[in-house]
Amino acid sequence: MIYIDNAATTLYKPPEVGQAMLDALQTAGNPGRGAHAPTLHASRIVYETREALAQLFHAEGPACIAFASNATQALNTAINGLFGPGNHVITTVCEHNSVLRPLYRLQRQGVEVSFVDVDANGVLCYAQFEQLLRPNTRGVVVTGASNVTGNRTDLAFVSAFAKKHGLLFLVDAAQTAGAMPVDVQALGIDVLCFTGHKALLGPQGTGGLYVRPGLQVAPLVVGGSGVHSFDERHPVEMPTALEAGTLNVPGIAGLGAGVRWLLTQGVEALETKENALARLFYETVREIPGVRLYGDFTAPRAPIVSLNLAGEDSARVADALWEEYGICVRAGAHCAPLMHKALGTVEQGVVRFSFSHTNTREEALAAARAVHSLAEE
Repeated sequence: MIYIDNAATTLYKPPEVGQAMLDALQTAGNPGRGAHAPTLHASRIVYETREALAQLFHAEGPACIAFASNATQALNTAINGLFGPGNHVITTVCEHNSVLRPLYRLQRQGVEVSFVDVDANGVLCYAQFEQLLRPNTRGVVVTGASNVTGNRTDLAFVSAFAKKHGLLFLVDAAQTAGAMPVDVQALGIDVLCFTGHKALLGPQGTGGLYVRPGLQVAPLVVGGSGVHSFDERHPVEMPTALEAGTLNVPGIAGLGAGVRWLLTQGVEALETKENALARLFYETVREIPGVRLYGDFTAPRAPIVSLNLAGEDSARVADALWEEYGICVRAGAHCAPLMHKALGTVEQGVVRFSFSHTNTREEALAAARAVHSLAEE
């Protein structure tokens, strides 16, 4: 089997991840709910994972990191907690439904939403940010990189725009956290939402958000906190403000192990390998007759290559890759409907190859040969 579906989830984790999860299952109590050894051990696991994530993202400190079950929950927390009726939000057609659907729901409640478009290669039309600005614009929500095309967003440009106009700057880092360096302070990011199970190499069911110190995000969920139990209102101090209920300690333990492994290896080194594999695959398939590629391959990008074979349905191509060649990829809409509308692939979808440092040169070439064979059929 050749697994090239890492933008959906990374399959091969460092062994430390599973071991950390198993250890936590057997030794960790409920963090913040007592003073005995198991609960203190759980609290240390959680805190050390906050520390590792704060180091990875160059955050001001561990208290800036709140945990969630995935990027979708983190984005719902941030979007619903910062925007309300009368506000205007600028986003893009590149976004995943984890951004779009919370915004659509807020639209029905009186929030105005505008979308920056893309060109034929799926590259954002950056001049539109200024054109879409309104007196009531409160914030900008953008993805770090498209999960369809692999095109990166110029976060420095968007940050400068947001700071110039005093807007909140929210980033969906589902495809970029762990896959490339992220410095929230250098980029002036107010909220960074991430998932644990992709390039951060943690287990599914983990994720969270970085929140800039001093920014208050209204919680999506309130309830048990382990502190201030007699208060009618949920605590407002981070990270407790955004963490009601018992945390997923075994998952957080695995996430912490994955992030520490990344810090040891160096994100830049892993990024270089992943991009080299994606580039090798792209260069090998780009001249195949009938292959249509999507995205801008002249600029820095995520290790994603999406394509179609003439008019063939993307799901049929993905099925053939698995059934005939044992290659795992993702076909369809990738939960990014506006991007597919912009690319003209609503009916066909695209076949997405997404690489990890665990892939090899031989696997990339084998995948390219399989595409060539299918294109000839």
